[in-house]
Amino acid sequence: GKVGGKLMPPGFYYKTFMYPQSFWMTYEKYIRKAAGLGRSPTENDPDSYDAMNQHCDVLIVGAGPAGLAAALAAGRSGARVIVADEQEEFGGSLLDSRESLDGKPAAEWVATVVAELKSLRNVTLLPRATVNGYHDHNFLTIHERLTDHLGDRAPIGMVRQRMHRVRAKRVVLAAGTHERPLVYGNNDVPGNMLAGAVSTYVRRYGVAPGKKLVLSTNNDHAYRVALDWLDASLQVVAIADARHNPRGPLVEEARAKGIRILTGSAVIEARGSKRVTAARVAAIDVKTHAVTSPGEWLDCDLVASSGGYSPIVHLASHLGGKPVWREDILGFVPGEAPQKRICVGGVNGVYSLADSLADGFEGGVRAASEAGFKVVEGVMPKALSRAEEPTLALFQVPHEKGTARAPKQFVDLQNDVTAAAIELATREGFESVEHVKRYTALGFGTDQGKLGNVNGLAIAARSLNVSIPEMGTTMFRPNYTPVTFGAIAGRHCKHIFEPVRFTALHAWHVKNGAEFEDVGQWKRPWYFPKNGEDLPAAVARECKAVRDSVGLLDASTLGKIDIQGPDAREFLNRIYTNAWTKLDVGKARYGLMCKEDGMVFDDGVTACLADNHFLMTTTTGGAARVLQWLEIYQQTEWPDLKVYFTSVTDHWATLTLSGPNSRKLLSEVTDIDLGREAFPFMTWKEGLVAGVPARVFRISFTGELSYEVNIQADYAMGVLEKIAEAGKQYNLTPYGTETMHVLRAEKGFIIVGQDTDGSMTPDDLNMGWCVGRTKPFSWIGWRGMNREDCVREQRKQLVGLKPVDPTKWLPEGAQLVFDTKQTIPMSMVGHVTSSYAHNSLGYSFAMGVVKGGLARMGERVFAPLADGSVIEAEIVSSVFFDPKGERQNVE
Repeated sequence: GKVGGKLMPPGFYYKTFMYPQSFWMTYEKYIRKAAGLGRSPTENDPDSYDAMNQHCDVLIVGAGPAGLAAALAAGRSGARVIVADEQEEFGGSLLDSRESLDGKPAAEWVATVVAELKSLRNVTLLPRATVNGYHDHNFLTIHERLTDHLGDRAPIGMVRQRMHRVRAKRVVLAAGTHERPLVYGNNDVPGNMLAGAVSTYVRRYGVAPGKKLVLSTNNDHAYRVALDWLDASLQVVAIADARHNPRGPLVEEARAKGIRILTGSAVIEARGSKRVTAARVAAIDVKTHAVTSPGEWLDCDLVASSGGYSPIVHLASHLGGKPVWREDILGFVPGEAPQKRICVGGVNGVYSLADSLADGFEGGVRAASEAGFKVVEGVMPKALSRAEEPTLALFQVPHEKGTARAPKQFVDLQNDVTAAAIELATREGFESVEHVKRYTALGFGTDQGKLGNVNGLAIAARSLNVSIPEMGTTMFRPNYTPVTFGAIAGRHCKHIFEPVRFTALHAWHVKNGAEFEDVGQWKRPWYFPKNGEDLPAAVARECKAVRDSVGLLDASTLGKIDIQGPDAREFLNRIYTNAWTKLDVGKARYGLMCKEDGMVFDDGVTACLADNHFLMTTTTGGAARVLQWLEIYQQTEWPDLKVYFTSVTDHWATLTLSGPNSRKLLSEVTDIDLGREAFPFMTWKEGLVAGVPARVFRISFTGELSYEVNIQADYAMGVLEKIAEAGKQYNLTPYGTETMHVLRAEKGFIIVGQDTDGSMTPDDLNMGWCVGRTKPFSWIGWRGMNREDCVREQRKQLVGLKPVDPTKWLPEGAQLVFDTKQTIPMSMVGHVTSSYAHNSLGYSFAMGVVKGGLARMGERVFAPLADGSVIEAEIVSSVFFDPKGERQNVE
């Protein structure tokens, strides 16, 4: 803000450091370091966290006077009530208030109310608990800090923080207000404080943050600070009140006690380096935004400022509710409620203590009543009602040098955003509040502009000559305050971060030495090393075994969805890109699913078990989302179709036998006729395998003769052991996912999520043959893939890549260019999606996407790598092995 500030105005990275362009990478390193952002810790979090799911009738946010009154009303009705407040003690502003209730200190009433609430079994009190998010259907999240205040004294093993996920019938928002600071010169020097903060130090904690106080304000309420300071036997140098004729009860009390009051004046600037040493007070004209007198320097070590109060509308706005500006309080209050909530007290623009108590109690009565409970009438304590004069609309104190040349006037103290920066942004054409926010970083800090945003809006509005309501507010989003990742995760960390799923054959894989990898939630065999083999050696051996004899793969993790109903066939016609109307019973078909934009979403084989009964397979990681996809469309788009879905992934174990000897091996353990004519490709049959009822599918993901054997999961281990025993004569070799990936890539088969990235259409994948362009009903993705952008010639298309040097391996993710002589940054034309060096082809190969690649067969592309080397590759067909498909149809 101060050091090098003139070199770093708003948007400086677009202005100051743009020449020479090649130096930007050097500039950037130092700019990032100067940003003042912290570093994420690399070590494990030693603390424990928790989460709770709760339901309640009434959730009360805030335990100040209005919140406690609402809690009393709702709690006495018998409703289940949760009261959450971010402070360590309930009471809010009453904890450091000068007010009395029924003639007693306000703190005594707080203690009595809290004791009553604790005695009610239907009421849960959550101090140190911040309501951080307000979501759909009255679902709120509460971040409770259980042991943070104990520091090193926290008991070992005790939960540090807990996240409450609460569903409430009614919500009472009693969040209160934030005091606004005044914006004046050098207001960032230590010793500049909010007026309310000074009172809290003096009255609640008995701490004096200085000795000589100057108060700058535009409202009556701030006079309490000067009176509190004086009661503590400390010196009040002066009160600078921007109003010309303040006459409220607190003003008169201050005058009666001999405090010097400078009306029509404000603190123009503070002086000091390590802390405030003086403040200049001068007369100002708010209407013309001008200083009207030279003013005087007052010797002090503390400047307290109060520019009014802003209702805390954040939670009320999380679901998109627009705050409404109220000129009488100079603040935004919650607008129309899309949720079942009630606003009371300060957040509702009700500031006096007496009115706040009444508003809170009435809100509690209403919330309990709407939740279905009869409320017992109660009487609120009597509070002295003071007639306070209106707050003056002062957001930025003028300076005779003007905003640009005055000492820095900070609006957002956390992000060093000044009034001059906001005015500069408006002069440069940024008129939307959201644009001003992003150009200046106003409200980008962890406080999300709680202190500075209204002042910033007012300054921008004045610069643009519009009203504050016309300027509007920025978007309010959860979380209201920062939340630790540990609290979000709760107990879902380490080995229970996500469920781990094992196939019915997992024990067999472990016994046979498999190395595992995580695929979605599943533990799948990655490869089966023998005699100390590493991954490349094991994969090369497994690939050779499948190509030369027979291999065994556990494919149980593939998603399986049972689809039944009279409209099942029509439903598949609309979900898949290809046609399903004429698929006969006993046959299977490969299909692609696209989203509405025409981009490939998932793929798999679906078999027709009966005329109205199908078994769909999906990718391992896509099973849950595909099932959700089917249910959403059935329920929301085509509810007239009678079709039902059941996930049966865990019901069936799947053993895949692949290789030229797979038919011979399977025929030894089954009664099914496996002959080529009796059991053609892409069909299925039922029969006994190892004496167990099974469904056998003739499907291939390797390009070899293959059979997928589905048996009920409980019988899988016994069937596998018999197949393994029978397979010894054929050197049956178990293989894992890595070999599966290599074999399918040799054949040019895609893996959704690896060879696709959410921006690939079937035509981009050279799979136009899988699109039913003449289907009578519009299916998902048809309109999307026919948009102008999706049919242009220079889209990235899937091709094969063959390194010119067969010993070179193209790294997956490597970017591709047509010309290596380009200057940096180069124009990228694609990237490598799959690449394998150890395979049955005898040379390295890859698949990738290249702009217009299908029309560039035989051309060269280059992959510049991070180490400075370049790998040259030829664009070829993505089918490297058996392009005619003869091996999967072998006799």
